[in-house]
Amino acid sequence: MKILTGAQFKELDQYTIKNEPISAIDLMERAAKAIAEEVSTRWSLKTHFYIFAGPGNNGGDALAVARLLAEKGYKATVYLFNINQKLSEECAFNKECLAEYSNIKFIEVHDQFTFPNIEEKDVIIDGLFGTGLNKPLNGGFASLAQSINKTNVPIVSIDIPSGLMCEDNTYNDMNTVVRATLTLTIQLPKMAFLFPENQKYIGELKVLDIQLDMKYMENVATNMYLLESDMACKLLKKRHAFAHKGNMGHALVVAGSFGMAGASIFCAKACMKAGAGKVTIHTPKMNNDILQIAVPEAILSHDLDDDIITGSIETGSFNALVIGPGIGKSETTAIAMRDFMLQQSLPLVLDADALNILGNHKEWIQDIPKHSILTPHPKELENLIGRCQDSYDQMTKARDLAIKQQLYIVIKGHYSIICLPNGMVLFNNSGNAGMATAGSGDVLSGILVGLLAQGYSYEAAVLLGVHIHGMAGDFAAEDLEEECVTASDLITYLPRAFKELRKKQA
Repeated sequence: MKILTGAQFKELDQYTIKNEPISAIDLMERAAKAIAEEVSTRWSLKTHFYIFAGPGNNGGDALAVARLLAEKGYKATVYLFNINQKLSEECAFNKECLAEYSNIKFIEVHDQFTFPNIEEKDVIIDGLFGTGLNKPLNGGFASLAQSINKTNVPIVSIDIPSGLMCEDNTYNDMNTVVRATLTLTIQLPKMAFLFPENQKYIGELKVLDIQLDMKYMENVATNMYLLESDMACKLLKKRHAFAHKGNMGHALVVAGSFGMAGASIFCAKACMKAGAGKVTIHTPKMNNDILQIAVPEAILSHDLDDDIITGSIETGSFNALVIGPGIGKSETTAIAMRDFMLQQSLPLVLDADALNILGNHKEWIQDIPKHSILTPHPKELENLIGRCQDSYDQMTKARDLAIKQQLYIVIKGHYSIICLPNGMVLFNNSGNAGMATAGSGDVLSGILVGLLAQGYSYEAAVLLGVHIHGMAGDFAAEDLEEECVTASDLITYLPRAFKELRKKQA
């Protein structure tokens, strides 16, 4: 699914108005009805609403919601902030409609304003500014947002919390953004909702479908997408009936050091569960016994050293390679990793300590083979690209690196961000907070190398791998609760994730 900019959301409205056809005021009414219906299911008629409306169409939505709540029997105090004596046409229309409702106290603010005394049993509806905002709130509106945040009551934001910009908040003043407890967004999530630092402003998110004309999405230009199961399932190959281990790919896992055998276990097991025909683990001698017991299906290649990886091996008999889980950051291992990297014509995944080594040797980044897949968490990524202001800045710099070096970069997180070498960026919508556990990334790198070994393209492997990894986490959390999910559980639930995607293919 395409992710729209604030300007494109406005175009989507206009497209719907033209092609349904429907008037702008009737489309606003449709949105307001969806919001009022959702609000009325959550709060009883005893609730008093304080509704803060701005002069634009977000304010028009808020005024229409006030009227519809009044028709349901709710009481509300409405403040319309018309500082410049200029309301949008739809906002002005909905202002006039409020006059006949005795259960609405309406105040139009032109200059002076005293924040009301809001009690704990009351609810605030924030309709000050929507997706069209392109600069930080200042002056009276900044003070108003801060006053709203100081109340100890539920805050419902219409479409987007006021003060939050739709995409890039790098240079926003986040102290002046409304901190909603519930955001009722229209039709589609906004890009800003996908970044972790914005969660405290969004609160609970609910997307309300108001039947905008989604044919607009077919032709609108964007390089931002939400990666969902309907896209991932199309990438999943059907296994040939006459397949054997020799033609299902041989993956090489370069992983582990003394005390970090677990990383190689997770990676190798996930690789096999992702369908690779054979897996060889190159690891220090000290890991032999535990790996022979934990992953009996794998072939072992012993490094000359007992404790760390000190040298590369010939890789011509393999179909894909992953380097990094648990290898440590010693200089000897770093040189061995670079030797592996420089000889590669194989599809390559770099993860964990391989990325930390690159962060310590930034001049080696230019030597990463084209189309390699890098899977950093945010801290590892900063070691590669430098300090970032926020997640949007981080995404932008990662995308630039992906384009410049022709790499696939996965920024791991709740909505893992996948930057492709063609400039496209996808936010993965599977996964949950239970996956914030040691070894989760090792499982992902194992899935990726397993898919690459089977002959999946780089792009198909990274999109399918990231999504199915998140699906396994979702199934694990569903059965076990998020607090109880471990990396081993992700491997256990991989078959269910594959099975679910197969169903979607049918």
